[in-house]
Amino acid sequence: MDVTGIIYAMLSLGAIGMIFGVLLGYASKKFEVKVDERVPVVREALPGANCGGCGFAGCDAYAKAVVEEGADINSCTVGGSSVAKAIGEILGVESKETEKKIAFVRCGGDCEKSKDKYIYEGIVDCIEASKLPGQGPKGCESGCLGLGTCIGVCKFDAISIVDGIAVINESKCTNCGACMNICPKGLIVSVPAKNKIRVRCNSKDLGKKVRENCGIGCIGCKICEKNCPSEAVFVNSNLASIDYEKCTQCRICYEKCPTKAITGEPNKKEVEIKVS
Repeated sequence: MDVTGIIYAMLSLGAIGMIFGVLLGYASKKFEVKVDERVPVVREALPGANCGGCGFAGCDAYAKAVVEEGADINSCTVGGSSVAKAIGEILGVESKETEKKIAFVRCGGDCEKSKDKYIYEGIVDCIEASKLPGQGPKGCESGCLGLGTCIGVCKFDAISIVDGIAVINESKCTNCGACMNICPKGLIVSVPAKNKIRVRCNSKDLGKKVRENCGIGCIGCKICEKNCPSEAVFVNSNLASIDYEKCTQCRICYEKCPTKAITGEPNKKEVEIKVS
């Protein structure tokens, strides 16, 4: 090919490139998706954890949903009320004060208090172990297997295994729900952080069977239910539950429980009396 042919080829390619550039520029303007200028501002107000606790894929998706779809501004579990207030100021809406909640493991059957059916030497994963006969090696089929699958999904280093069961560090927990969703036994639940009266048992077996496998399990005796002055404790299917809207934290259920399946911390007033 001579020099003239090369020049013509270069000019042709340049012209084609220019035409495509113009067309792409036009298309980008024509089909441009308008983004509400408040979306990046709301996104900036979010903590950036991308934990999914809000129910969306991440902070970007949540910010877009809040601005464009009217999603609840109180859904960020990591940021809590302060982030909700910031978003409310951006959007010009009033935020509501939300009660802090944390994850709680409904199992107190540690290595000392619970029994195993057999020795497990398989994959260190609760989901895989729960597929075995009896839902795993633990005598109580509803109890924590203690293999730490919940630890792997927690982005806030809020879970550890202590004496064979998962324990939540309440100061780090954001109630994002990741551990609740991954637990094959469904024994991790969301509870009000301020209410320390909790049932650390997930078993609905009859009392006799519970006693055979665990020294701290709920036996469904209903002593807690009968003694609660606020009618905040009830037993269904052999397992006690707390109605947190009624519970006054009087601790009577905790004191009466024969197996100590109900846990509770002393009232501040009681502590001060003992110390003084």
